[in-house]
Amino acid sequence: MQIKTDSLGQDFTFISKGSFLMGKEGSSASPSEGPVQKVKLKRDYWFSTRPVTQSVWSAVTGSNPSKFQQGFEAGLRPVERISWLEATQFGDKLYEYLGEEGWHTKGTFRLPSEAEWEYAARAGTTSDWYCGDADHAIHQHIWNAGNSGAKTNVVGQKEPNPWGLHDICGNVGEWCLDNWHSNHQGLPLDGNPRVGGGDAGRRVHKGGSWFTESEATRCGARASAPVDKCSDGIGLRILWQEL
Repeated sequence: MQIKTDSLGQDFTFISKGSFLMGKEGSSASPSEGPVQKVKLKRDYWFSTRPVTQSVWSAVTGSNPSKFQQGFEAGLRPVERISWLEATQFGDKLYEYLGEEGWHTKGTFRLPSEAEWEYAARAGTTSDWYCGDADHAIHQHIWNAGNSGAKTNVVGQKEPNPWGLHDICGNVGEWCLDNWHSNHQGLPLDGNPRVGGGDAGRRVHKGGSWFTESEATRCGARASAPVDKCSDGIGLRILWQEL
């Protein structure tokens, strides 16, 4: 596993390009998750090992909109109450903040496409969650309504997925670049974001959150929100890709 760390202490895990089956079909899946599509990502990328925290967001932007700021560990909780519009601007702000650190100078920080997010979350698995299909087995991996204590939690406490990503499911949902579409029909098969058609006023977020039931934290589960929506259940994870 290759990891790079920036001066803010954020770890980025290398995600190698490859193919996977995106979505799910059947009685236990939402109609929005089908039809299942074989997606072949064309490019490698580096994905932040944990969601962006309140301390990182505050350092870069000078503000902290999060609801859950209480306690000495608040800075280690994921930032939330971030709109998609704010999330898409964060990559440029992070680039400016980090300056000439070397490894990122010929690349860009941005939100993932829905395909890039799901590929990384599944980490080569085909089950409902990267840790299996059994609901009772996910709690050591995923924060949800059943174990969160009605709040976000410090990132990185649960077991990571096979590619070393913590909190990729649960804790907070994570914005993606894609316009909302009602299903995967017509999905780009190269991993690029789906930014044409659909509802451009709503964008995809993935992973479920601290207040959703476990079903919503499945790798294939999908949700959307208006681009200016700020929810205490939605944050972000950042991607770096070489230009």
